[in-house]
Amino acid sequence: MRVRGEGPLAWIELDLPGEKANVLKSGMLLRLREVIKELSTSPYKAVIFVSKKQNIFIAGADIQEIKNLVTIEDAQMACEIGQSIYAELESLPQTTIAAVNGACVGGGCEMILACDYRIGTDDRSTKVGLPEIQLGVLPGFGGTQRLPKLVGLQAALDIILAGKTVDSKKALKIGLLDQCVPKEILLKIALKKAQEFAAAGTKRRHEKFRPRGFVNKLLENRLGNMVIFSQARKTLMAQTKGNYPAPVKALEIIQKTYGGNSQKGFVREAKGFGELAVTDVSKNLIHIFFMTDAVKKSSGVSSDIKGRDVKSLAVLGAGTMGGGIAQLGAEKEISVRLKDIDLAAIGRGLKAAEDIFEKGLKRKKINKYEFKRKMGLISGTTDYSGFKTADVVIEAIVEDVNVKKRVLAETAKACRDDVVLATNTSSLSVSEIGRDLPKPEQFVGMHFFNPVHKMPLIEVIRSDKTNDVSTATIYDLSKKMGKTPIVVKDGPGFLVNRLLMPYLNESCYILSNGHSVEFVDKALLKFGMPMGPLHLIDEIGIDVAVKVAKILAQALGPRAEASPLMAKVVDSKKLGKKNGSGFYKYDDHGRKLNVDPEIYKILDLPTPKNTMTEGEIIRRALFPMINEAALCLEEKIVESAEMVDLGMIMGTGFPPFRGGLLKWADSLGTEKIVDDLDLMVAKYGLRFKPSAPLRTMAKAKRKFYS
Repeated sequence: MRVRGEGPLAWIELDLPGEKANVLKSGMLLRLREVIKELSTSPYKAVIFVSKKQNIFIAGADIQEIKNLVTIEDAQMACEIGQSIYAELESLPQTTIAAVNGACVGGGCEMILACDYRIGTDDRSTKVGLPEIQLGVLPGFGGTQRLPKLVGLQAALDIILAGKTVDSKKALKIGLLDQCVPKEILLKIALKKAQEFAAAGTKRRHEKFRPRGFVNKLLENRLGNMVIFSQARKTLMAQTKGNYPAPVKALEIIQKTYGGNSQKGFVREAKGFGELAVTDVSKNLIHIFFMTDAVKKSSGVSSDIKGRDVKSLAVLGAGTMGGGIAQLGAEKEISVRLKDIDLAAIGRGLKAAEDIFEKGLKRKKINKYEFKRKMGLISGTTDYSGFKTADVVIEAIVEDVNVKKRVLAETAKACRDDVVLATNTSSLSVSEIGRDLPKPEQFVGMHFFNPVHKMPLIEVIRSDKTNDVSTATIYDLSKKMGKTPIVVKDGPGFLVNRLLMPYLNESCYILSNGHSVEFVDKALLKFGMPMGPLHLIDEIGIDVAVKVAKILAQALGPRAEASPLMAKVVDSKKLGKKNGSGFYKYDDHGRKLNVDPEIYKILDLPTPKNTMTEGEIIRRALFPMINEAALCLEEKIVESAEMVDLGMIMGTGFPPFRGGLLKWADSLGTEKIVDDLDLMVAKYGLRFKPSAPLRTMAKAKRKFYS
């Protein structure tokens, strides 16, 4: 951090040595305190804070330092130090201006809140906000106190409770930024503003939020605030189901301190941060942060080989999945050629992409110009014209191995020699599909999850011949598309479906043992799953679930023995959400209604008595997943427990607050899991038999994360 004088003005250049980003490590904070002390006795009239890092202002606090906090007292003290430094910044005699380009989040956002004036660029990289809630803590350097005063209660709660960052246009609209300018003139505008303040000899600060509009003015009083807090709490509990203490604590602190004495508010904030930082939930969410951060830094291969940059993409199959993939490519500025057998099919694929972009348009995530430009990146064809320019071709046609092999062989002839071919399959062998291709080493699986634009995971599946260049190319393309990729070895069900099917399968066995659909689903919802297993089967399609279950049963043997119940449901013509009736009924818009009261009679099930406890249902549904995960690690389907947990969180919605399937397993202990599985073998059958690697771990009292 360097102070550069320019007449009556000072430029403070933020530049953490040896790092790509400015991160508020302890050393940087202490250096900031030194600079503030130097400024407090200097003759400067105005001060401009600017970053020397590309597209980064300050990327928040050092997460590792938060992870290392083990006592409430240490965490509280860390907050108090940050608060005191920012209070000193706020009290400087000079006018302070933050010239922001790039990420300005967490402690960085709290820093500019302590400045007098904030200018941001309209560059895409500029994001401002307070994401601390996503790490299981709350803003601890004054954010819960300064942000509501600056932007008002509603906007502040929206950012703090959801851990949001906003772009510069939104930040300007709510008052978080005072100006939004092109990147190229940021320093010029900051200098001009500093000169104006220096000449006037006055500071400029919004001491209190001034609401605009009749409704906002109506709510900006004690009664209106009560309404806002009440609604915020209801929304929060509906979203978190009480599993995440940080947003609840943040709301409680803001409610008790809004409009009151800031110093007392800072004390409450630091105490709240201290209490949250040492919780298991915070440690688990930080664990997930580091897992996803590792993906961002990885190429997906162990060698130094890097993937090729993908600028042109072709997609085979213009169905819902193909249209979704095309939209995803165009969203990230990739030219896409969409192929199907006739123009009607192409029209449906284009419509699928258009519908997704229109939602973004309605939510003002893109404007009309961007909408037209992005849709213009997608073109359709019924032949292979345009395929010679494609860097990657993704096949997303019918889930039939012979059809895929025939179409891909035909496609390879129409492409460049160095093209990477990828198949989107959820259960078929990638090695088998690519066996007869002219260059099987340039063939890889790319398993998208449905719906494509919402689900964050992509499984990058290596066949027995896939080379590092092809793997790294698809891995990097996945990241470019905004997804989280994990590299998976080819095998039955890959990773996610192989672990998910025992969970879904067992829910059907539990149902057949005399438990109601609602009872089974509610137990897993209470555990933290985003939806119950029987509801999830309906969403997937009961016929699809049956097909995958049979494939896994054939490949994996007795432990994957499929429940006959699902096949019975299919025989009754109930396919789930897709035809409006499965375990639940659905309206014409696909919204879940109630359990079909005829389901028990149709499936010849006993009257539900719900004799099992919620804990028993959870263990019976989830312990087989842990058992299968131990085998996946043994077989090198994935390389680490982290990849298992990332796959389960991103691919199935396994509750993040628990840290992932195997992180949760470690909290229970492998000995307990094996003991319980042995009991379930005697009661329910061989599908619960502990695997050899899991039993070995239990005997050694070893954890997945050791």
